[in-house]
Amino acid sequence: MVEAQAIRGASIIGQPGGWSIMLKMGMTEKPLGTQRTDKPRTWRSLDTCVAYLRNELHIVRVDMLDASNHSEADTGRRRADTAERMKRAHEAAAYDAWFRAQVQASIDDPRPSIPHEEVMAEFAERRAALRKKIDAAR
Repeated sequence: MVEAQAIRGASIIGQPGGWSIMLKMGMTEKPLGTQRTDKPRTWRSLDTCVAYLRNELHIVRVDMLDASNHSEADTGRRRADTAERMKRAHEAAAYDAWFRAQVQASIDDPRPSIPHEEVMAEFAERRAALRKKIDAAR
């Protein structure tokens, strides 16, 4: 719309918890809305708001910057469980890396593999010896 000269200017307006953009189209001004709703889009950082204007809308000149209503107030967008969710995600990634390393070490082990039947027979002997020991202790 900028290239078609439908957008004649832009202003950045401060709000509690962020910044929004007002686009001048002809003689009217409209807030830049989000994709799925008609609510004005907001950015928490002025830098990211300006970067959006420059990179996405190709607007390099801002008509006005109004910070009179801006405050760093938390807008309630953060989820209370974010820290715990991220901790679990990091733990899962660390376990996955450890598990993959263990599997690869087993694959790379030069010792000969033990047949399944032989392992099962050895553990059956161990279980029988343990049962015998438990029965003797009673």
